[in-house]
Amino acid sequence: MSGRRHEVDGGVLRIGLTGGIAAGKSVVAQRLRELGAVVVDHDVLAREVVAPGSTGLAAVVEAFGPGVVGPLGELDRAALAAVVFADPQARERLNALVHPLVRRAADAREEAARAAFANVVVHDIPLLVESGQAGHFDHLVVVDAPPELRVERLVEGRGLSESQAWARLAAQADDDERIAKADVVLDGSGTVEGLRAQVDALWDRWLAEPVPAAHHDDDGAE
Repeated sequence: MSGRRHEVDGGVLRIGLTGGIAAGKSVVAQRLRELGAVVVDHDVLAREVVAPGSTGLAAVVEAFGPGVVGPLGELDRAALAAVVFADPQARERLNALVHPLVRRAADAREEAARAAFANVVVHDIPLLVESGQAGHFDHLVVVDAPPELRVERLVEGRGLSESQAWARLAAQADDDERIAKADVVLDGSGTVEGLRAQVDALWDRWLAEPVPAAHHDDDGAE
């Protein structure tokens, strides 16, 4: 765990999952969900907190102007991306608006999972390292793949130009920085089946660990 604080809270194993764009993180998240984990997808939450009519969307429009709103009052993600991926300061401004809203929503999802007696809660966070959350979990899992392969996937699978793809990679943490924070690094450069097998092996390791126990004060109260 490299000195990371080990959170043993209420018998729930808390996992942070991240990785560079197009490295294979979605494959890992889906397999963990299939194995029984509750996956809190922070990308989904990031969309929910800026839904039409939300205070989050109002804050984004105030910061970046009406040009980031689509014809139906929704956030125009392509227009916003064109701004923030070309301007690091604009990206920081967006993150400062959206990240606190997403964290509050994620906390609510985790509390619901605890109430349903979940054993493993996975927080799927694309910008986990960048947002300073690396020390918040029992284990931090990073999915890694070579940058050139990820650019190829973005171009072929998501229709981005090469320059757009490289800009998306540049907007995230340096790969070495991300890996340095990891407890586990999964290789996303091979097949989907191979990556899923790595997840299965990791899951078996987690199941073999002692179940985290709830914190108790000296007087015995939780």
